Amino acid sequence: MDIKTRRKIVLVGDKVLISPDKDHDRTEHGLYLPPGVKDKEKVQGGIVVQSGPGYAIANPNYIDQEPWSTSPREPVKYIPLQAEAGDYALFLRDQAVEIEYEGDKYFIVGHSSILMLIRNTEFLDSTL
Repeated sequence: MDIKTRRKIVLVGDKVLISPDKDHDRTEHGLYLPPGVKDKEKVQGGIVVQSGPGYAIANPNYIDQEPWSTSPREPVKYIPLQAEAGDYALFLRDQAVEIEYEGDKYFIVGHSSILMLIRNTEFLDSTL
């Protein structure tokens, strides 16, 4: 019996998983760029696939909890990230880690390395 396991990516802390632009390895005329040229670019764009829980901060109420207390409290809380799945992100390429997962190329980027996010929302669409 062959059982397939489903694997899930779990990002840690302030990390963001980005799927890079597919046309990044060609010029506007369709010529392929050699790897050395692509690596020298400082900024790259892509779609945010997933983001981590955020910046970890200590929960001040956890320390004051009595040992016999039955209410569960989390020892760590998180400040959420601005990047959300589906956003288009421009990020610093030299601060990103390139990985390949199940045949697809991704970048893992620290939230502080993201320069700009473009988000599709109804509010922005109606005002433009």
